[in-house]
Amino acid sequence: MAVKLLVLKPAKLVVNRAATAFRVAVLSLIRSQSAIGAFYRRKKAQLGAPKAITATAHKLARIFYHLWSTGELYQDPGADSYEQKHKQRMINHLKKAAQKIGCDLIVNPTAQEVS
Repeated sequence: MAVKLLVLKPAKLVVNRAATAFRVAVLSLIRSQSAIGAFYRRKKAQLGAPKAITATAHKLARIFYHLWSTGELYQDPGADSYEQKHKQRMINHLKKAAQKIGCDLIVNPTAQEVS
């Protein structure tokens, strides 16, 4: 009877201090009612927490670079605005997919959207 040893790899350490700082900043956005917080929660549901943290840190880094290079101020659109844009992107994607197979997609607004 052969015995197999299970060798576990240690977690990848991030050497870049800026990357670590952005990852720590993401942890403060977990329950934030901002667009970036909503992005993190959506990615966490899709990919899991570690990849969502990395994706959100990357998004924060891109925003930081843009603000740093242009000198602009950050204006957060809010979680509601982000959710509406995401929903509209999903509807547009479904419409294109339906047209591709020769169907029409009819969107029925819910009671919450009408009021």
